[in-house]
Amino acid sequence: MMIRTLEQLSDSLAEDLAWRKKELSNLKSLIETSSISSSQERVLLRSGITILYAHWEGFIKTAASNYLEYVAMQRLRYDELSSNFVALALKQKLSQANETNKATIFTETIDFIRTQLIKRSSVPYKDVVQTGANLSSSVLREITCVLGLDYSFYETKQILIDNKLLAKRNFVAHGEYIKLDKEDYLQLHSQVINMMDAFRNQVDNCATIESYRC
Repeated sequence: MMIRTLEQLSDSLAEDLAWRKKELSNLKSLIETSSISSSQERVLLRSGITILYAHWEGFIKTAASNYLEYVAMQRLRYDELSSNFVALALKQKLSQANETNKATIFTETIDFIRTQLIKRSSVPYKDVVQTGANLSSSVLREITCVLGLDYSFYETKQILIDNKLLAKRNFVAHGEYIKLDKEDYLQLHSQVINMMDAFRNQVDNCATIESYRC
């Protein structure tokens, strides 16, 4: 089903976040169990870091893609869209102009900007949001820019995202040894949940107040 209404967007965000939170909560409960051995705890913590990161990346990618789809389905004119969505819609033409010295490509791009802005837009949303399986703070910044979201909330989370979550996940994913602490994991779990909640709220709010409009 295409995401055309605010209700559909809000429901899709809520449903996607809900199952992720449930799975992470179940894993957290296992890690908090006092009866497990130290070796069992170590395995659970390694699994926990991997799954925690997976849900962080998965939710950001899904939520961002759903928002792009919602904006695309509004079928606004180019001159009604905020600059970030116009840039996204024109990305292919801009890339072609940047990669060539042909005057014809530059002219076609300028002509498009001059004559097509009053036409119905075609905002791409499929496979636009790419993380490269490494959702670092710099990649997140680019995603928020594409969506027109405020990145300032995440500026204070950059060390957490890059060093405490992504770097540790990479160590585990590459089969390397890394010492993990239960309390550190539980704190990270809480912080990642908060960031996913914040991202969901940002998308919801931007859709509600129509910040995708110029």
